[in-house]
Amino acid sequence: MKKKLLVIGAHSGDFVWRAAGTLAKALEEGADTLVIAMSYGERGESGELWKENPNRTEESVKIIRHEQAQKAADALGTPIQFLDWGDYPMLISDERITQLTRIIGDFEPTVILTHSEKDPFNPDHPLAFQATQRARLLSSGAGVPSAFKNIDPPVWYSFEPHQPELCGFVPDTFVDISSVMDKKLAAMNCMGAQTYLKDYYAELASRRANHARRISGKKDIQFAEAHQSQVPRVVSSIF
Repeated sequence: MKKKLLVIGAHSGDFVWRAAGTLAKALEEGADTLVIAMSYGERGESGELWKENPNRTEESVKIIRHEQAQKAADALGTPIQFLDWGDYPMLISDERITQLTRIIGDFEPTVILTHSEKDPFNPDHPLAFQATQRARLLSSGAGVPSAFKNIDPPVWYSFEPHQPELCGFVPDTFVDISSVMDKKLAAMNCMGAQTYLKDYYAELASRRANHARRISGKKDIQFAEAHQSQVPRVVSSIF
């Protein structure tokens, strides 16, 4: 089966900070990838743009955010799709769940990455989790045959939130992104609306690599991204 990674972010920059390395690694290994940006983050995720010009319109911010996220996706080599659902607050309707369900069904991912279930500092991230959870179940027919098209249930992870301890995030999967860290850095350099996050996530990748080395004994891991599994994995062997 062809490996396919779907990354779903509430805002157009989320995939860059939290999963760019995992995306680049998947592409390096020959997988297909797709990024979904539910919104541009034009209201709550574009502070530096509003500081530069408080008289900007939301539509003008969307255009800038679109360009920055597209450049970041191009730096990684992944397709990206923008849903323009709005942010702060993001509203999830039945129609939007249907739209996301169709995207999942058409792409047929083997792995989905999205936000954590909790985030006391961001109103949109838990909504993205809930929408992904529901659409994943609907697209797979809850794992059983049904009267409509369904896909095999994708493996499902949450990527690391900005403040993991306060979001109930317990990492159990570390991806070695050492060979593609240059691509993550290139993608982060594209996100001019949130430049303050670059140093934080570069340092986080180094710190998670330290954890990965201690867990695995693999001393050549220099950078890593951490994720939390949301469903059990089924394997043919424990080894």
